[in-house]
Amino acid sequence: MIDAKKVMLKAKQCKTVIPAYNIPYLPMAEPVIRAVVDNNSFAMIQVARVEWEKFSAGTLEAVAEEYMKYKNDEHTLLHLDHVPVIDEDYKKVDYISILERAIKAGYRSVMIDASRLGLEENIRCTKEAVSLAHEAGLPCEAELGAVMGHENRELPPYEEIFRSKRGFTDIEEAKHFVKESGADWLSVAVGTIHGAVAEATRHQKKPEARLDIEHIENLRDALGIPLVLHGGSGINQSFISRGIAAGITKINIGTEIRQTYEQAIRDYNDIARAQDAVYDKTSALITDFLDIKDSRNLL
Repeated sequence: MIDAKKVMLKAKQCKTVIPAYNIPYLPMAEPVIRAVVDNNSFAMIQVARVEWEKFSAGTLEAVAEEYMKYKNDEHTLLHLDHVPVIDEDYKKVDYISILERAIKAGYRSVMIDASRLGLEENIRCTKEAVSLAHEAGLPCEAELGAVMGHENRELPPYEEIFRSKRGFTDIEEAKHFVKESGADWLSVAVGTIHGAVAEATRHQKKPEARLDIEHIENLRDALGIPLVLHGGSGINQSFISRGIAAGITKINIGTEIRQTYEQAIRDYNDIARAQDAVYDKTSALITDFLDIKDSRNLL
């Protein structure tokens, strides 16, 4: 079984990227894994709390059980995405118990998201989660900065976000955060946005995003750990390879494959046809969007 921390460090060294595909509907797991294997790439299969609270993932245990049916230990591992301390509805979450459940269920890495708190509270909560993960021999991802979009509030115009660098990860704060928290990977805000989770907007196409390459390079040089890009769907493709070269090691992809599945269900009301659509979309993301076909050979 591949070690999550080691494979991320190897990907960083090789300047390739590991996509992490979100599974808000259980039947999506099989075609995503199949596409990863067929294209000889490597990926994380992941679920965020919002996906069992507001979609149909069920529970983190249900996703783990589905993953175990189709896993390929040479090409995939199971990651727990976004466990918020304060969720998208601005309610407190019992994050430690969720992390404990994930460790018991067989997840190979976890993520704590205390980014809605102030810096020192984020550090305190992250340090607690990191300690729990490390005791189990697992790496822990954290977040600093505000990758907007999950909140059930109106999103400002994208150009306004990018121009003002609203919510972008501060480099000096990030240095302090990584040193004090012990996080293994850091999700950074450098221009992306999350797909909407509110019922009224979740089917809408995301605004096309771009990346602040210089900011990524500065974070890479300052921190020395793998950087993670959340909200990976919808980025202008010309920025992808530049972002990877600049230091992005993991890219979360949710909206594109989720909306592909949902659209096929609406069109055909047939899970098998929806799975085929997800397989095709995932394969296209691997070969065309990320350009990582055969990347498994590097890791």
